[in-house]
This record gives sequence, C-alpha cells and structure tokens, in this order.
Amino acid sequence: MKAFVFPGQGAQFTGMGKDLYESSAVAKELFDKANEILGFSITDIMFEGSAEELKETKVTQPAVFLHSVISAKVMEDFAPEMVAGHSLGEFSALVANGVLSFEDGLKLVSQRALAMQKACEIKPSTMAAVLNLADDVVESICASIDGVVVAANYNCPGQLVISGEYEAVELACEKMKEAGAKRALILPVGGAFHSPMMEPAREELAAAIEATTFNTPICPVYQNVTATAVIDPLEIKKNLIIQLTAPVRWTQSVQQMIADGATHFTELGPGKVLVGLINKINKEVEAVKL
Repeated sequence: MKAFVFPGQGAQFTGMGKDLYESSAVAKELFDKANEILGFSITDIMFEGSAEELKETKVTQPAVFLHSVISAKVMEDFAPEMVAGHSLGEFSALVANGVLSFEDGLKLVSQRALAMQKACEIKPSTMAAVLNLADDVVESICASIDGVVVAANYNCPGQLVISGEYEAVELACEKMKEAGAKRALILPVGGAFHSPMMEPAREELAAAIEATTFNTPICPVYQNVTATAVIDPLEIKKNLIIQLTAPVRWTQSVQQMIADGATHFTELGPGKVLVGLINKINKEVEAVKL
C-alpha cells in the first residue's frame, strides 16, 4: 500500500517552492491564492527571503504547508491509500486526503502559527532532543522534575524530543545525560510545542477548527495523537484540537501504518527528514522523497 507523509516545522529552506511556481500553472495559481488569503506575499519570502525571515513561525508553518500540499496537487498519479503528517504536517495530510479544502487548511495553519507564537511569549519555554535513551526512561525522568516538562515528539527509536518550561527542560537534560543519554540538547525553537505550555494556543485554535467544515477522507489519516487510522471527520477534528498540547507519536504512527499494510512511503514537501526517520523505524519498507 502507498502511504504519503508530510513534514512539519523545521524543514523550510530559502528558495522552497520556486521550481513548482515556475513549472506548473496549477502551482502558480495556488501560491498566488495563498498570498491573497494570508494578506502578505509569502512567495517572496519562500523564494528569496533569508533563513531568519523563514524561521518566523507565522511564515514557517504556512510555507511548509504550501510546499507540501502543492507538491501533492501537481502530482499526476497522486493516489494515497493512507496519509500522515508530523505535527504541522498533519494539516497538509488532511488537505491531501480531502478532509480540508486548500483554503481552509491554509487559514487554520496561519491561525495555528499566530496562536502558537502568542503562547510562546507568555513564559520562557523550549524543547530538547534526547538521543539513545529508552522512551520509558525519558518519560520517567520528565515525571520526576518539579515543573512542566513532557515527552513531545517520538521521532524514531532512540530519538525523543522533550518540551516544557526552560528551567525544567534544562534540569531534565542533565538527568538524561546522567541516565546514559548520548546527547540531550536544547533546540533552537521559539517555545514548548506539544506540551501543556501550548494550552492558550489550543483554546484559540479549537474555536477555529470547530467552525471549519471537515469532509469524509478519501483514505485514512494516521493522527499524531492516536497513532491509529482515523476516517471519522468528527474524530479527526477532536484529535486535531488535542494535537497542540499532546505528543507527536510518529514512531508509533509509522509502525501502525506498516502493520496495516504500508510498503511504500513517499515524503512530499521540503526536506527529507521523515524519510530518514522512517528508515530508522523500519529498514524493510521503501521510503522516498519526491
């Protein structure tokens, strides 16, 4: 079975999408429509902007979403049998499988980015990558810390990202190293994504999601929150609302997709981070970047 996967924030690069814009009338129309919806020329920043400009959350999230979704739209033989997206990428996946329209998906991603930006400014918070430590050990150390710090991204075996209040994450990193982690490294991110620190953003985004039409998908989406196949639009909506404060269960999602018959994974969008993670999760399946 063919599975299509979509990356999250961090995959952006200067010049992203320019080749699509110049080679496809469909892509050009969608990029131009995006500029109208967002109220600023995101294409100028994507095609010519600096790395710093692209790192702004209000730019990064729509940019990665646009590159991913438009890559799917211009594919002649795009026929997914299952989809999944990492964090932000779940919105791309939901447009790709027909749950959300292009316009509604972009509006929600823009609102999500702005809401997360606001939440990041309330209290100093961050994320850290922990390498070569068992998931249950990471979870146990996080639970022992006085302060907010939780497991946030289960990326692949031996790679887990934690998230929370700055001091709590720093202390957790020290304890992870003492417990045998190969590395426990603070990441250059704006805040504590997929943690309780995102509750104000979750509340703000929930209202926008509730007001948006969710259609029946053309194929199952494996959602970050459950790591299982979901086809009920109401359940998809509920899980998407929870997603901002819940962990991204990427390892478990890929494992479940393989158990359900996925043999070929195609990553659509900027970068090839997910191909690398899938290869670490299971070396037997084929994973390619288009």
